[in-house]
Amino acid sequence: MRIHPAAHAGQREADAMPGRDLFAVAKCLVPTDAFVIQGCLMASGIPAVVADANHVQADLLIAPALGGVRILVPAEHIDDALRVLDDFERGAFALGDDADVGQPE
Repeated sequence: MRIHPAAHAGQREADAMPGRDLFAVAKCLVPTDAFVIQGCLMASGIPAVVADANHVQADLLIAPALGGVRILVPAEHIDDALRVLDDFERGAFALGDDADVGQPE
């Protein structure tokens, strides 16, 4: 995963682009990684969308050409999303080997 450089511009950039609601905060070359990150963001209360996953899943060799799979969040959640991404990189969402994930309810 790599954090999208535009995300660091924060709200200033969001205000400068009227009509645009979602901004890329990270990109992944593997679609599954993007969905895991989306789940971490959503579990933290941040609405997140995965974009371009279908194109990359159809042909993994075009992932670098497309720039990977994007994880998008609304402008007002960019700063919170970047904090969650930092936590993710540090392993805060990792499950231990003895974790009991149980059955879905």
